[in-house]
Amino acid sequence: MGHWWHENITEPGKLPLLLALAAFVLTFAITRTITRMIRAGKGPFRNITPGGVHIHHVVPGVVLSVTGGFGAVASGRQGVAAGIFAVVFGVGAGLVLDEFALILHLDDVYWTEEGRQSVEVVVLTAALVLLVLAGFSPLGVDDVSDEEQQGRFGVITTYAVNFGFVLISLFKGKTRMAVLGTLVPFVALVGALRLARPTSPWARRFYRHRHRARSRAMLRAYHHDVRWAGPRRKFQDLIGGAPDRVPPPPAPRP
Repeated sequence: MGHWWHENITEPGKLPLLLALAAFVLTFAITRTITRMIRAGKGPFRNITPGGVHIHHVVPGVVLSVTGGFGAVASGRQGVAAGIFAVVFGVGAGLVLDEFALILHLDDVYWTEEGRQSVEVVVLTAALVLLVLAGFSPLGVDDVSDEEQQGRFGVITTYAVNFGFVLISLFKGKTRMAVLGTLVPFVALVGALRLARPTSPWARRFYRHRHRARSRAMLRAYHHDVRWAGPRRKFQDLIGGAPDRVPPPPAPRP
């Protein structure tokens, strides 16, 4: 275990990535704690509104991400400067992705159902970085020897095949499996072989005249959502807080 940790986590080239991940997760956790306290009216924290303009924390997050990113590129992969800029980048990325849904919708959806997308992106990002730290390489090309590196055709073929699986998973509406499949090829393969989501571009293109396949896809998606929607929502509420409960619209008068 200690040898694996030294080889995959604490080696000098990966130390900045580890620091960035730690800063990213810690920043997200602290930010969510503060915003939940502001929402509940507890503690000394308040929204920053100079001149009546609500300054979202994505704004300093962008500044820190740009500063940390350019600084990390200029400082290289080792040294004190690389570690400092990695932390700066991690803090900025945590602030930015905490409001990912706001950027996506161009609206303040932080405490709405759409705001759950920010939590999903943060969890997915942390999982991907952990996989990289654990020794996985993009598109699954890891542990390649010097002799295998000389066989460029084999490496390019591996990239191309797995990239095809990733694209198919995306077209089938399996975004999470496609993203994870860039690092773990088996995940992309499973996503490419399984039935597409009924609202995906794949289903609209290939299930249009295949009524049985379309029905199976709808039934499988329904059972999957029923099984996992509840646990996923509870997990998201635990991490990011429950969204505001919007009352149903009043019934129209007869």
